[in-house]
Amino acid sequence: MDKTLIVTNDFPPRPGGIQAFLHSMALRLDPERVVVYASTWKRGREGAEATARFDAEQPFTVVRDSTTMLLPTPRVTRRAASLLREHGCASVWFGAAAPLGLMAPALRRAGARRLVATTHGHEAGWAGLPAARQLLRRIGEGTDTLTYLGEYTRSRIAAALTGEAAARMVHLPPGVDEKTFHPGSGGDAVRERLGLAGRPVVVCVSRLVPRKGQDTLVRAMPRILAEVPEAVLLIVGGGPYGQALRKLAEETGVAGSVRFTGAVPWEELPAHYGAGDVFAMPCRTRRGGLDVEGLGIVYLEASATGLPVVAGDSGGAPDAVLDGETGWVVRGGAPGGEAAAETADRIVNLLKDPALRRRMGERGRAWVEERWRWDLLAERLRALL
Repeated sequence: MDKTLIVTNDFPPRPGGIQAFLHSMALRLDPERVVVYASTWKRGREGAEATARFDAEQPFTVVRDSTTMLLPTPRVTRRAASLLREHGCASVWFGAAAPLGLMAPALRRAGARRLVATTHGHEAGWAGLPAARQLLRRIGEGTDTLTYLGEYTRSRIAAALTGEAAARMVHLPPGVDEKTFHPGSGGDAVRERLGLAGRPVVVCVSRLVPRKGQDTLVRAMPRILAEVPEAVLLIVGGGPYGQALRKLAEETGVAGSVRFTGAVPWEELPAHYGAGDVFAMPCRTRRGGLDVEGLGIVYLEASATGLPVVAGDSGGAPDAVLDGETGWVVRGGAPGGEAAAETADRIVNLLKDPALRRRMGERGRAWVEERWRWDLLAERLRALL
């Protein structure tokens, strides 16, 4: 029975969107035909215990490398080839094309018949750098298929590939579990616990880093509060930008209308989405295009929960929104000035118009069910492998 070897640095219990994407896909493949070769999340006793507990709960085989970051070195390549032969794997899925896809020729020599590599936002950044661009071209030539998240990342990455490799690219975005993220997911209980019952809530669920645009939301709050005085901004997530955001809320004079939850366990995220009336994350592109939103699965999770969304125009984020139908795309520039004003105006329109919120939320839910369900996307991956 032919198996698939998944080679990745991005796998739980390491947190993150790519990690959740790969894990969700792996769970929808035949567990007896999957072997995962992954890096170790954290060194030390606590990290080792968390990783061991997670791996033991999986229905498929997980093999951990001792390093916290797999690179296509001779040692790692030999280990991957050994696992391929030991487990009888005929296909390989690289969870992130760059840089692990550079191992593709060696794994083909070891017996792999199909090699698929998934691209995310950072490969679009590689496409803009001369040396990295050449490596990306090699990855395209060495694999059978590169998958892409959306049109933005496809166009950027395809420009770095040979025409033949670009023609072999296939759309494979992450999906949404519509049974987990849905209207009525427990938002009322979260509102009650946080003391937000009866107040209009703008929710943002994401890691706290500058690219995500939580600072734009904080700067938009004075304008929002002038129109909707009881509004509150609920910022869900942890990250290195948290302290700066709290300070900004104080400086802007809106600290009393901004709530920070800190990091929230994954199983509680649906209820935190459900605590909002509007979802907003006006993400922006930074570092000359190297720090860019690959897709923005949070917009689709919010849509599945029945919320209208306000998204930034960074990278592939607009691919996760039907502009004017499931929400709006706004400029995701510097956090002050026009970006904050446009974001505030869209949010105010939604907070003041319950019928519009309901219409956009219902359209978003239907769109997720039509196009973004995990079972549909997992079938596409099975066909590629």
